Amino acid sequence: MERQTAHPIHELLKQRWSPRAFSDRPVEPAKLQSLMEAARWAASCFNEQPWSFIVATKHEPAEHQRLVDCLVEKNQQWARAAPVLMISIASLSFRHNGKPNRHAFYDVGAAAACMTIEATALGLHVHQMAGFHVEKARAAYNIPESAEPAAAIALGYLGDASSLPEEFRSKEQTLSPRKPISEFVFSGGWGSPAAWAAS
Repeated sequence: MERQTAHPIHELLKQRWSPRAFSDRPVEPAKLQSLMEAARWAASCFNEQPWSFIVATKHEPAEHQRLVDCLVEKNQQWARAAPVLMISIASLSFRHNGKPNRHAFYDVGAAAACMTIEATALGLHVHQMAGFHVEKARAAYNIPESAEPAAAIALGYLGDASSLPEEFRSKEQTLSPRKPISEFVFSGGWGSPAAWAAS
């Protein structure tokens, strides 16, 4: 599935989308290493690298199920098929001075974005989820109060959409729309579209 963009962008960005149907084909350890390496090289404030990832694969069924149990029920219905599940976590304070890092979530998002593009390059797909139980994840994995679970992530090779329940199957066949850049690129003040963005 490839997006029709209003302006030219890299093919990997056009190919990236978030499916719910995953194949049961395992993700090779070397590819998982490459994904984490891509995340490792994301930019971050003060080079803090405030991200961590808890990763569970179907090679360890009990660990995979433990992460499934952290998802909201609706996401469990499809995400349990993904061979790899993750939770991204933001460390909330700077190591060098102990002060709050208000950029931590931004930086974790950047790491996840780098990982996602690397996944696309390797023929994999990523679906990031807000729908998980933060406190359940915190308890299940002994995540300290100094860190905050940010998102759940399903990863794997693309599966057959017909394997999904109907409510998800119909979403799988439709690309989500995007706002035109003129709606979110401003110049001179909030809400004032940049002239060059309107063309």
